[in-house]
Amino acid sequence: MWPPEDEPGPADTEGEDRGIWRYEHCTRARLVIDAADYFLLIQEAMMKARRRIMLIGWDFDTRIALGRGRGWLNIFKRDRPPRRLGAFIVWLTKRNPDLKIRVLKWNFAAFKMFFRGSMIVDMWRWFKNKRITFKFDSAHPMGCSHHQKIVVIDDRFAVCGGIDMTADRWDTRDHSEIQRLRRAPGGRRYMPWHDLTMLVEGEVAGALDELGRSRWQIAGGEDIGALPHQPESAWPDGLEPQFTDIEIGIARTRAEWKDNAPISEIETLFLDMIRKAKHFIYAENQYFASRKIAEVIAERMSEPDPPEIVLLNPLFADGWLEQEAMDTARARLVEVIGKVDHKKRFRIYNPLTEGGNPIYVHAKLTIVDDMMLKIGSANMNNRSLGLDSECDLFIDANRPANAGCDKQIRSIRHSLLAEHIGVEPDEIEGLIQRYGSMHEMIAQHPQPRRRLQVLPEREMNDLEKRMADEEWLDPEDPDSFFEPIVGAKSKRAALFRKLHRPK
Repeated sequence: MWPPEDEPGPADTEGEDRGIWRYEHCTRARLVIDAADYFLLIQEAMMKARRRIMLIGWDFDTRIALGRGRGWLNIFKRDRPPRRLGAFIVWLTKRNPDLKIRVLKWNFAAFKMFFRGSMIVDMWRWFKNKRITFKFDSAHPMGCSHHQKIVVIDDRFAVCGGIDMTADRWDTRDHSEIQRLRRAPGGRRYMPWHDLTMLVEGEVAGALDELGRSRWQIAGGEDIGALPHQPESAWPDGLEPQFTDIEIGIARTRAEWKDNAPISEIETLFLDMIRKAKHFIYAENQYFASRKIAEVIAERMSEPDPPEIVLLNPLFADGWLEQEAMDTARARLVEVIGKVDHKKRFRIYNPLTEGGNPIYVHAKLTIVDDMMLKIGSANMNNRSLGLDSECDLFIDANRPANAGCDKQIRSIRHSLLAEHIGVEPDEIEGLIQRYGSMHEMIAQHPQPRRRLQVLPEREMNDLEKRMADEEWLDPEDPDSFFEPIVGAKSKRAALFRKLHRPK
């Protein structure tokens, strides 16, 4: 734990620990935007591993190329690693005989392996390697998933965010429509993809290692045990941190499973952040389908002077079933919030390429007043607040140890806004001052290249409205997963039980 026991810690403030499992010291941290940069950085970090690598994820595809885009000069390097994830993991163990690698993957995605060709060969090579242990995580109730995206290297360096090491994730920040490297392992092209994760170093990485080891054991693995203190970390060479010597909070979600009690820290943290916003909330998220989050937003929008809320979503969810579950719920929530949003301070936007095509938003980021930043695996849907295993990191500039972090958080928000509307980051502050708000900047400033569009209205039929209102495909807890299907009356009321529609 940090600070040491013989040194005074930061002063407690009322409610500061709500929704947080624990705070830990972080020597360096940096937000990484999009998987092109992340894949290169994590490959370099894994090459520095001495004793242990833990890969914890919703999905892994051994066929993806981590080294995509390195350039042809890389082939002349003597220590050149394999580009493909599967071969790279084996290469690491041959290069370092002291290294052990453990991979934990959600079990439902297991069937995909049989349709991924060479992945079966990779898995056989992993199985034969005594220093690589692969396990499927099925330790959750029916209908729940293992959704964390965590990497821990030697207890000193870790990653937590929204980027999976799987197909259809790699992209650069320009999200070019003609990007030749944005292809799945089989050669299929996929849509531009926007994502975020965070690299951390220090005791916070040790806490994530503890979380990973616990999850490994819950999933049926052995008790791994903590490593002795490692003097060096796997932080990539030359990478400038955005934050140094701060405290980072960790929040989790976990459904009740056997002897493991439920955890809903992320739900508490999400709602507290919205309630504490004084001026604005900037968020990027894959979904907007949580009734609880929508209720608190509606309460804020009903205030005389509500905060400005800018939320980036994909235009549509990925896959027919998710579109039916998430897009219909989003449309209903937006409809109801709109009836109490008298100042028009809440808007959802979809990012578009230079050619006007949608960019898929997979990021899970929330920034409040440039004083609080949360990033991780949790979406703004019911699953992430109560069903799936999730992990988020939280930076609170209100804590004494984090004084001055608001400048770095503001820089991150400006960088993301600049990316989405096609301007330079140093222009954003002046543009917001000129137009008076983020909403007005987006609405009025010319965006000849990349741009943000307001979420188009969606017409729904009666069945879609019922599915959204009764949360058929996005329940709040495991007990209610099949209630609407079998015709039982939900223990909870409909989706909008607290969002009273005005006559």
